[in-house]
Amino acid sequence: PGLVALQPLLLWHSALWTVQEATPLGPARSLPQSFLLKCLEQVRKIQADGAELQERLCATHKLCHPEELVLLGHSLGIPQAPLSSCSSQSLQLTSCLDQLHGGLFLYQGLLQALAGISPELAPTLDTLQLDVTDFATNIWLQMEDLGVAPAVQPTQGTMPTFTSAFQRRAGGVLVASQLQRFLGLAYRGLRYLAEP
Repeated sequence: PGLVALQPLLLWHSALWTVQEATPLGPARSLPQSFLLKCLEQVRKIQADGAELQERLCATHKLCHPEELVLLGHSLGIPQAPLSSCSSQSLQLTSCLDQLHGGLFLYQGLLQALAGISPELAPTLDTLQLDVTDFATNIWLQMEDLGVAPAVQPTQGTMPTFTSAFQRRAGGVLVASQLQRFLGLAYRGLRYLAEP
């Protein structure tokens, strides 16, 4: 008889448990605040590195307007990274982290392809590359913590081949400009996630 009396309570408790499990966690609860703050800091640092590269290419080589180089970018085959899953309207946490990591990984490869751009720009390019790599690693480790990291790290696709110093410098302007756009979207998505 005691067990029969407990049944409604057990059913109610299990129903409540199911409801709690089914309730989606708010974005901020899914990611540690410390991780989000570090990401925002990394984005700002990479944006500053990218801006420095753009300024130096403009000052030294008079390549100041990425929009004038768009056709060259197409003919060189410089790919762009999507970040649609991180917009606040359609934010999907796992896809956003995945796209963020994939994009950073792509920019790592593009920055490597720019190696030899010019001796005076090499230190700026190296710093930018290291910061992008650190950010990508940070995202990957968080994906592993959440159990959403793919079984294998992505492999680098075909990168453009820059055959002349001009192509490399123009590529630098285009890559830095695309990276800035990508980071702007990433920053907005991360800020949205960091809001309580």
